[in-house]
Formats: sequence, C-alpha cells, structure tokens
Amino acid sequence: MATSLGSTCSIFGFMASLVLLGFGSRLTAGSDPPLTLDYYAKSCPTVLEIVRKEMECAVLSDPRNAAFIVQLHFHDCFVQGCDGSVLLDNTITLRGEKLAPTNIHSLGGFRIIDRIKNKLESECPGVVSCADILTIAARDAIILVGGPYWDVPLGRKDSRTASYELAAANLPAPDESLPSIISKFLFQGLSVTDMVALAGAHTIGMAQCKNFRSRIYGDYDLTSSKTLSSESHLNELKSICPPIGRGENNIAPMDYVTPNLFDNSFYHLLVNGEGLLNSDQEMYSSILAVQTKEIVKKYAADPIAFFVQFSESFVKMGNITNPESFVNGEVRKNCRFVNTGAQKDSA
Repeated sequence: MATSLGSTCSIFGFMASLVLLGFGSRLTAGSDPPLTLDYYAKSCPTVLEIVRKEMECAVLSDPRNAAFIVQLHFHDCFVQGCDGSVLLDNTITLRGEKLAPTNIHSLGGFRIIDRIKNKLESECPGVVSCADILTIAARDAIILVGGPYWDVPLGRKDSRTASYELAAANLPAPDESLPSIISKFLFQGLSVTDMVALAGAHTIGMAQCKNFRSRIYGDYDLTSSKTLSSESHLNELKSICPPIGRGENNIAPMDYVTPNLFDNSFYHLLVNGEGLLNSDQEMYSSILAVQTKEIVKKYAADPIAFFVQFSESFVKMGNITNPESFVNGEVRKNCRFVNTGAQKDSA
C-alpha cells in the first residue's frame, strides 16, 4: 500500500538546504561488511522521506525528542554495535538493555521509532531494519535542531539478542573519569577527537538530578567563571536538585544557553567551567585533559570545525557493526521484539 508523503511538518527541507550550503556530506569508510548509501534504492526508495516526515512531526511537537533519538542511537551502537538491540523489550527468554543502570529512566523516543517502523511496514514490509531506522532518525534529529547534514550508510541488520551486561559495562557514566571514558571510546574504534566531538550532542540534551548532583555540590564553584549569570544558574540548578534525598529525576539542560539548538554553545560552557556533568567538564578541567582541552577550545572557537568533525564521527560511530547480526540477524517486524519465525531479507 502506498504511503502519502504529504506532511504538515515541512521545515526539514528548508533546514537541510541551509546546512547543505555550508557542509558537504562525508562518508567514513571501514565497516565490514560494507554499508552503502543506496541500499534501499530499489527495495524501499521512500525510506528516507518517510523517516524524515515522522521526525519532523516528532521534533516540532517537542524539541527534546531530537535528543532522545540521538541518545538512543549512541546507546545502541556502544552495545553489540549498531544493531537495534537497545530497542528490544524484556521477554521471558530475553533480558533487554532498557533496564541497565545507564539506561533505566534515561532513554526515550521508543514510540517515535515504533511509528516510523509502522509506516515503513505499510510501505515496504519486511525490508528496512530497525537499526537503520534509528540511524537515519538520529541524523534527521540533528538537522531539525540546526545541526549539519551527512549521508547515512545503510544495510544494518537487527540483532536477535541484547546484552544487559554490556550496556552496564560499555556506556560512559556521568561521574566517570576521563581516562576511563576515553578507553570506552577507543574500545569501540573511536578516537579522542571522536569522543570530544560526539560529546557535543549534549548541546541539546537534558540530564537528571542524580547525574549532576555531585557536580553542582562539588567542584562547580571551583571551575566556573563566577559571573552573575553562572552564579544565578548554579542557584537554579540547586533549586532543581536538592543536596540529598529528593528530586532524583528532575531535569536540567546540559546547555542552558541554547538548549534546543544544535550549536557549539556546549563547548563555550566547558571553557567557562559550567559543564553540567563531571564527565563533560573533565574534558576541559582535568589535569589529564591535555589533548581534550585543546579540542574543546577549538570547537568553542570554530563552529564549522565542530560541525564537520561531528558529522564524520557520527558516521564512524554508526558504522560500528555487529558481525553476528549480519550472519544471523533479521529485519524485525516490530522493533521491540525479535521475529517469531524466519523472515526473508527483501533488500
């Protein structure tokens, strides 16, 4: 059944044309088996349009949805590679990743992916993987809040497994030390430069009180510039997040200057000592931040350099593959559950 691609949410094309004026698409090679830009050219030629329209509506209804989708993609790729495992619900036979300590109460956007999958199953049944949907949606989310454009390599398969244990072990934590976080990125084949660039996604993110309490009652005063605005913001953060016992899930923007715009303001805050998370501020303020401090300063001074590197690093992260899913993976009919029977790969 054909799907109408008309939409009342039509800002995407305009924004994409703006970012294309300044930033060309970049494709990082190196995935094995290879992902390709034209993977669905014959089997589902409308896939990009369908994802785009759904993401337009989602972000227009709530700009926070952009950050939710980007975070979902990141949390997917760091566990078994980009294979859609983060989307799986718990069942009697499968322990999913959603309830892992680094994921529980912090991930969102699952219903957006469900809606996109339903549209694609109507248009191209059994063709487009949930892993690919999430990757395209994350790119579109960035564009819709003012970020750069890049072409998305496609052809991932959905995993039939998930790993609670790897989700707990592989994902960086808000209070983790800089060397430990660097090691987790290097383990994924991502460089220190990739790490600092990808952390820039926090320019549109929110954090929960339990994840920034130690920072605002710890060394925030020592690192901040102590301007009137920074002092006022710290007082506001303390009102959102009391010292003990209450407000665990209260939230605050990681970039309080332009919380709904993808820009380099996040790095300005780090230079001013106002990073909300310890793990972020350490990239600038730690005595071990010899390399990362210079990269932070570069992106704070040069938004184009940040956009270019973010695009390249995001593609590189999206190319982290799960070899097992290419051999034994599938295209899920429902992103929350593995298929009950064998499903033919139509792509």
